[in-house]
Amino acid sequence: MEIRRAEERDLEGINRLLMQVCLVHHKGRPDLFRYGAKKYTDEQLKEIIRDAQRPIFVAADENQNILGYAFCIFQQHKNDNILTDIKTLYIDDLCVEENQRGQHIGSSLYQAVYAFAKQNYCYNVTLNVWSLNESAIKFYEACGLKPQKIGMEVIL
Repeated sequence: MEIRRAEERDLEGINRLLMQVCLVHHKGRPDLFRYGAKKYTDEQLKEIIRDAQRPIFVAADENQNILGYAFCIFQQHKNDNILTDIKTLYIDDLCVEENQRGQHIGSSLYQAVYAFAKQNYCYNVTLNVWSLNESAIKFYEACGLKPQKIGMEVIL
């Protein structure tokens, strides 16, 4: 397995994983997430792949089948009234193929993102995780992440 930057040839594999992520979210919160949808269109994915500020990392096997991905976004709040000017690498989405979980693909992807953030002089790596996704929360905690903030809601 290799961890590398995503390329347009990876769209099919990325799309398959995007559908898996959406299904997890739909099952947990059908009031918020549509069934059978994906987060990005193919054109949006192509734009993101070309955008240096939004790197996507993929885990690929020897046949270049996509086993997992990590969508990232550089964030920085320059000249903000209250926030310091730190550079963050935000993990927008991390997914491992359902039938490949438990083989350390996710932790390999996370370690690659972590190393990339350090190489790019980031202060931290952040992400959001839905409270319904208990296995993801446990995974991120095992990677060493700790809660930074908590989102709350009341449904009317």
